[in-house]
Order: sequence, then C-alpha cells, then structure tokens
Amino acid sequence: MLLILNVVYVLVAIAMIALILMQRGAGASAGSGFGAGASATVFGSRGASNFLSKSTKWLAIVFFSVAMFMAWQATHLAKPKAVTEQDLGVMSQTAVPKADPNAPAVPAAPAAQPIPQPGAPTAPAQSAPVKPADQPSAPAATTPAEPAPQGG
Repeated sequence: MLLILNVVYVLVAIAMIALILMQRGAGASAGSGFGAGASATVFGSRGASNFLSKSTKWLAIVFFSVAMFMAWQATHLAKPKAVTEQDLGVMSQTAVPKADPNAPAVPAAPAAQPIPQPGAPTAPAQSAPVKPADQPSAPAATTPAEPAPQGG
C-alpha cells in the first residue's frame, strides 16, 4: 500500500506542476491594462474560475491529504524497536567484550589531591626549595642607561 501511495503522490505532484505552469498569472495582462483596451483589471478579481484552477485546487487537496496520511502512517503504525534490538553502533553488546568473572579486580584510582583555593593557608612544603645554579647569589649591579643621541 505504501508503494501505491508513493506513486500516487509523485503523479499528483507532477500533475500539479504541469497545471500551475499552464495557467496564466494575475499580472500577465498588466501591460495591456494601461490603455491597450484590455477589459481585465491588473491585479483584481478574475471572475469565475476555469477548469485549470479548479483542477489545481483539487489536486492540491489530494496532495496534502496523501502527505498527511503518509506522515500519520509513518509515526503511528511503525513498530518501535525493542531495547535489545536497538543499534547502538560502537557501544553495542557485540562490540563490548563480556567481563570475565575469574579476572582480577582492577585497583581503584588514587584519590585526587585537593586544589588549593586562593587566599587559603597552604601546607608547608615537603622539601626545601632548590636554588637554580645559573642565578647569581647576589643581585647584579645595574648601570644607568645612557640617553640616546639626538640627531637632527
């Protein structure tokens, strides 16, 4: 039944496109409305509807009805997969190896060290700080910088 509805849906869509393209637009006689003697108004009422507009209206009704029925059918009549049948990709049961009951237990991770908060008292260091060898023990004497020569 779904295949028949899809075929009907496509045929109605093609027929609607053809009928809409065959019709004359409201602005088709806009140029003749300015003194060329045309009796039709530029964008006004078109009077009684003709065969093309009536058939386009009914094709549009059929088109939207079939579209709504197919959407309803897809959401309400589709059988949901059971949780065991659901495709989980990489995380599926076939990809995850089963745990061996005879295997040794994995040791727990060590406890994380607390992060010191700014302004909170800190604990004394475990060892004395090591002074780098490349720094001198006394500050170096600095010489004042000479002004740059001004040239003109």
